[in-house]
Amino acid sequence: MEYAIPTSIVLAAGVVLALVAQWKGWRPSLAVTLTLGIAVRVLIMILAAKDTRFQPVDYVNSFQPAGRAIVDGRDPVLESNGGWHFLPMIPYLYGLLLWLGVTWDYAGRIVTVVSDIVLIPLVGRLAGGRTAKLRAFQYACSPLAILVASVHGQVEPVSLVFGVAAYVVARGPGEWRRPEPLPWARLRIADRALPLPWIPPGEIVRRLVRPSEEDRAAMWRAAWAGVLMGLALCAKSWPVILVPAMLMFLPGLRSRLVSLVAVAVPPVFFLLTLPIGGWTEWRQLPEVLNTIGLRPSDVRPITGDWGWTALVSGGNWNLDPTPARIGQYLIYASIVACLVWWRRADPVDVTIAILLSFMIFTPRLGAQYLLWFMPFLVARPTRWAWPAILGSTLWAAAGYIVLTQFHGPAWMELHAPWAISSLLVFPLLAAAIPWKRRNAEGAPLPSPDGRARVQAV
Repeated sequence: MEYAIPTSIVLAAGVVLALVAQWKGWRPSLAVTLTLGIAVRVLIMILAAKDTRFQPVDYVNSFQPAGRAIVDGRDPVLESNGGWHFLPMIPYLYGLLLWLGVTWDYAGRIVTVVSDIVLIPLVGRLAGGRTAKLRAFQYACSPLAILVASVHGQVEPVSLVFGVAAYVVARGPGEWRRPEPLPWARLRIADRALPLPWIPPGEIVRRLVRPSEEDRAAMWRAAWAGVLMGLALCAKSWPVILVPAMLMFLPGLRSRLVSLVAVAVPPVFFLLTLPIGGWTEWRQLPEVLNTIGLRPSDVRPITGDWGWTALVSGGNWNLDPTPARIGQYLIYASIVACLVWWRRADPVDVTIAILLSFMIFTPRLGAQYLLWFMPFLVARPTRWAWPAILGSTLWAAAGYIVLTQFHGPAWMELHAPWAISSLLVFPLLAAAIPWKRRNAEGAPLPSPDGRARVQAV
């Protein structure tokens, strides 16, 4: 590929800058950071767009038809060759750029590059404190972000820009402190008393009708955070796993309920724009919902690119739906386990734990999925954060830059060992989980005695 060598040089330089910045404690101004971030992303976008030998398959065969469907007045979900499985927000952007005369080589990538540029200062805001400028600079240098946004044109940066913004808004100004804990109950089983969080019905009514002053003051930011997270869901469906941690930033039951309701507003709006705008018929909405569903039975059964399913399939693509469903249930179980184990942690740490666990248990993975945890792990790194970031980036870069040099049987021959080699990244991902950060610093701890008690035999 024509862009492979210059892209590799730029990405290697980015890694060096990010590591040196960590070592030296650099804190460049936002203007310098944005200048660097914009320059490298636009440069790689131009190189990738001008390449005459290779364009990502889904970029051409899935994203482009979705944008064309909007221009032609057709449903992007049901009439784009089955390539778009999400709400139509991003196809609307594609269609607008195509309608303005931007060629597709650039139109799809402009959407993701602009989103990834906006993410740079948001990562700094998410980090906060003295390290904000350093973390923003390190994300500006992130090789995987550049590959996903500028080469692949995958829409992960769009989901992330709204998701991270939702976190920043939900946290509000100043330092976050864990809110008033739930009352504790005692569940008595076989003469053993087990503490568990519990809200009696009367307490639920009290907190909703008479919220604390802090909870009442958080209503507007709760609503806006919910809308932003809803927009993240309009880009792709996976940010639904970010919602619980976002709610943890809010100080009370009422603000969390407001935010949860607000999350649903953008998806409902964009779903209804399809029949209102004439792209689909009202009777087809159930079919659209089924296409973008999150049930295990709705998950596309292509596995074998990553992790345990690559080991099972020998690194070859597998269309058996059984591993996909098993993996989906493992993901749900791991999310619940993380929410319980890190229930007293900083919400960003909860997010890191959930997303890294997802990468370990998922039955299917595109290299772009590895971008999900990058803004959070860069903003709030653990001891093994950078080994995990570099290991993930090397694995993804091998797929983006090396494997794409080959076609047909040669590509398939290399694909199997590459997929199985993903297992080498797993120890780094597991080590990067914030195991030692289960309690938020300075946050109040719940009383083991509690105010409510439940007796059960």
